Amino acid sequence: MSEDKKQPFINVRLSIMMFLQFFIWGAWFVTLGTYLGKGLGFDGIQIGRAYSAMPWGAVVAPFIVGMIADRFFAAQKVMAFMHLVGGCILFYASTITHSVVLFWVLIAYAICYNPTLGLVNAISFSKMENPEKQFPAIRVFGTAGWIIAGLIIGFLKVEDQNIPMKIAASASILLGIFSLFLPDTPPKSLGHKVTVSDVLGLETLKLMKDRSFAIFVIGSLLICIPLTFYYNFTNMFLNDVGVVNAAGKMTMGQMSEVIFMIIMPFFFVRLGVKKMLLTGMLAWVGRYLLFAFGSPDSLVWMYYLGIMLHGVCYDFFFVTGQIYVDNTAPKAIQAQAQGFIAFITYGVGMVIGSNLSGVVVKHFTTDTVTAAGVVESVKNWQAIWLTPAILAGAILILFGLLFKKQRVAE
Repeated sequence: MSEDKKQPFINVRLSIMMFLQFFIWGAWFVTLGTYLGKGLGFDGIQIGRAYSAMPWGAVVAPFIVGMIADRFFAAQKVMAFMHLVGGCILFYASTITHSVVLFWVLIAYAICYNPTLGLVNAISFSKMENPEKQFPAIRVFGTAGWIIAGLIIGFLKVEDQNIPMKIAASASILLGIFSLFLPDTPPKSLGHKVTVSDVLGLETLKLMKDRSFAIFVIGSLLICIPLTFYYNFTNMFLNDVGVVNAAGKMTMGQMSEVIFMIIMPFFFVRLGVKKMLLTGMLAWVGRYLLFAFGSPDSLVWMYYLGIMLHGVCYDFFFVTGQIYVDNTAPKAIQAQAQGFIAFITYGVGMVIGSNLSGVVVKHFTTDTVTAAGVVESVKNWQAIWLTPAILAGAILILFGLLFKKQRVAE
């Protein structure tokens, strides 16, 4: 069979791979806070610490991919191993009720899952002649996987149970088996020496001499601190205030992400890098204010609008940031620069933010004893959401004042 005739069959496999990859993440991560808070009675600090496991995995992932997978093993075999082991670990995590033990088990899972985020891209790109045109059609199945996962969990009404983790674990094992049938993707750095500097993109630090690039890096790190409040506690918040099918409603965020990704070029040409980044930051402020002052009855539309702002929040800041880095970094270190920004944001920034969000939630939680002698934890959600709104607002102002220009790529 010719390569042209083989391509549709390859694309089907790649689409299934991408669907399952993000179905797994969307199935358990969104509702974890609700399960830990309502199901296991964890406090804010314990929930924040559990959520920091995935960012820690993002810190470790580059070493696994860059120094092991890219040098010694085919990508699809590493995928299979990581998802099979990860699925078993996540299933075990669903049985744990001790917060410290759960944290370390989730760390082990994150170390298995995070490298596969890069591997699915590597496998996809290796089989494409024109990635710029072909990849979006494959990647959209990942967003679909996340949405379908949320709709299923919401429909089953199991957000405060460990069932979402078991569903994700089962999907992980399924993807592990399926990975063995993916197109062969040999290690791309076979026989080449790879250093820690290469893996972390430390060559990018030289670009920090440019003031605007340095402000961009610092701003990206700081904005990730307040944004973790959304990822970690929105599902718990919506369930707490009585929104029906919260997990299903939250998929509106991914739907808006697809829409804004399509229309983003229209805004990019007219606004430019700085205004796009500021608009993304402003959307985070607006989202938290909507959550703080909405209500589950007459003002429930404010919650939905806050969720649907996800497209602006994510696309206008993170995607614009990736474009800015690509245009700023010299060709020789563009890939390293993207890895460095991912390490700073999804790794360091979200580790700090996850733990801080947990501290804030616990601070604004009051334990009360009912007439029946039952201890209930009451959260001041308005104060909780105003905290990241103020943080994001302060970062927005500083970024607007200090970020002056865009350096032209050499």
